[in-house]
Amino acid sequence: MTEHIRIGLVSISDRASDGTYQDQGIPALTDWLGKALTSPWTAETRLIPDERALIERTLVELVDQVGCNLVLTTGGTGPAVRDVTPEATLAIGDKEMPGFGEEMRRISLNFVPTAILSRQVAVIRGQCLIVNLPGQPKSIRETLEGVRDADGSVRHLGIFAAVPYCIDLIGGPYVETDDTVIKAFRPKQALRPKQG
Repeated sequence: MTEHIRIGLVSISDRASDGTYQDQGIPALTDWLGKALTSPWTAETRLIPDERALIERTLVELVDQVGCNLVLTTGGTGPAVRDVTPEATLAIGDKEMPGFGEEMRRISLNFVPTAILSRQVAVIRGQCLIVNLPGQPKSIRETLEGVRDADGSVRHLGIFAAVPYCIDLIGGPYVETDDTVIKAFRPKQALRPKQG
């Protein structure tokens, strides 16, 4: 039986949440996941301002009440005063997963020196992985998918390659990906036959 995953997509932006401009984070995430995932999935979307207490409540709701096994946030990870997404994420997490933030910054440094200003973090809460992604659609795709050469070959693997196995390890559903977008990595003993 094919397993289904519920994914929380949270765009954190004062100006997008008050209608000053159109949110680009959730559409970028939805588009990318639609190409990358071959397993059935549904999205729970939230567009909220940069308010720490609200971010914390939203993340807790998506995990504890809605039952998401993966939550991806976008926005609010820089050094500005209003950027509090990492603090909110760390506050509600059971375990920190520092490798995700380290790798996202390494990927982004292929493009811009200001990637070192990013404070993205990832945590586990219960049976859910929560990852803070950058705010720009291009950066979202690059950090999830990786860096490709002109011929399309992958030069630097994106973080999503590790996400399905992480979800396995915390008791979530078995998620499969389209290898042409991002090849999920699992040790041989953790692989299952491909679902048709």
